[in-house]
Amino acid sequence: MNTYELMLIINPQLTDAEVQEAVEKAKKTLTDAKGEVLAEDRLGRKKFSHDVKKQRDGFYVYMKVKALPETVKDINHGLKLQETVLRAMMMKATVEPVKKP
Repeated sequence: MNTYELMLIINPQLTDAEVQEAVEKAKKTLTDAKGEVLAEDRLGRKKFSHDVKKQRDGFYVYMKVKALPETVKDINHGLKLQETVLRAMMMKATVEPVKKP
């Protein structure tokens, strides 16, 4: 399994309970594909530089996940099909080399 970083942008018109439900649904999509959520950080509402699906801002959620490389495409597709998710992007996490002084 590889480590990936996942950024979700959720519709800002949802209530806090609906945002929670959207995040749980995204986690279920990951676990259904035999993935595992390592960390989650809700970054809050941020304004876009241009409209996305007729929205001016969105609720950002960052997750660090473990998944099999062959399931990443399916996970991305499943997340993008969710109506509450405006954007979803999953990319392989990179490990920064230790810098010596």
